[in-house]
Amino acid sequence: MPVSLKHWRRRFNSMAEFGKVVVFGTGLIGGSFSLALKEAEAVEEVVGFGRTPSTLRTAQELGVIDRAGINPLHEIEDADIVLVATPVAQMPEIFARIAPYLGPNTIVTDGGSTKGDVVAAARAAFGDRISQFVPAHPIAGAENSGPSAARWDLYQGRKVVVTPLPENSDDALDHIKRAWSLCGADIYELTPEMHDRVFAAVSHLPHLLSYALVHDLAVRENADLFFTFAASGFRDFTRIAASHPEMWRDICLANREALLGELDSYRAQLDELRLALAQNDGERLEEVFGIARRARRNWAGEG
Repeated sequence: MPVSLKHWRRRFNSMAEFGKVVVFGTGLIGGSFSLALKEAEAVEEVVGFGRTPSTLRTAQELGVIDRAGINPLHEIEDADIVLVATPVAQMPEIFARIAPYLGPNTIVTDGGSTKGDVVAAARAAFGDRISQFVPAHPIAGAENSGPSAARWDLYQGRKVVVTPLPENSDDALDHIKRAWSLCGADIYELTPEMHDRVFAAVSHLPHLLSYALVHDLAVRENADLFFTFAASGFRDFTRIAASHPEMWRDICLANREALLGELDSYRAQLDELRLALAQNDGERLEEVFGIARRARRNWAGEG
């Protein structure tokens, strides 16, 4: 049966907006995407791919996916959406695996926290079918991972940044925006380049700093003493150091140029504060703290 006929026959027989959705990575991001579409009654079937059979078995038992995929050959060509929700370093291999089997109606998207490297990998894998890849980034992380961390309401009221390519058609772009909207997300657009610059500053750098502070204390001989007296301020600042190390290793390396620039800027800020301390310059410290406080309160809606 031709792919297009199978595609439309399935859609005709279903009330769901999407027929088959294939998810690579059934943990927090991919699993929550699946559960949200299921909650909205917007998908007929979700097929999951993962690195281990046990993870896929858990995902199926929890209702995150309907069944586990075995071979992309049999699952990709009639899929409405393929979401690649793995660490970004794994995406090039997945793109290469699925590229030969893309059906004419299949749109591929991703959940990666960096976009420049992901787009480059997609271009290399999909070639003249790059129009069927719409990059995206859901801003809804958490410290936990795996299928048990997936939640149907993870994206409710959260931002999803779509970073369209020049080759994307309006229909392909609307297809992915609609899926994320059905998950409850608010949709924004940035270019891939601007996305990576922005998130190097507001996401990747904070994670790097949080990991660095906890690591600095953890390797000290009297680490237990410091952690014993760490209170809410330390807990708030270091919460994100509990995030998945492999994922954040990949993110930092993938966006290293923008992240290095932000790290240099932050080091200059620290040097300025160090100088103010060394010179007993309380006026300068208060000035910096005041600007930061006002900006933080305005951002949080407390101004």
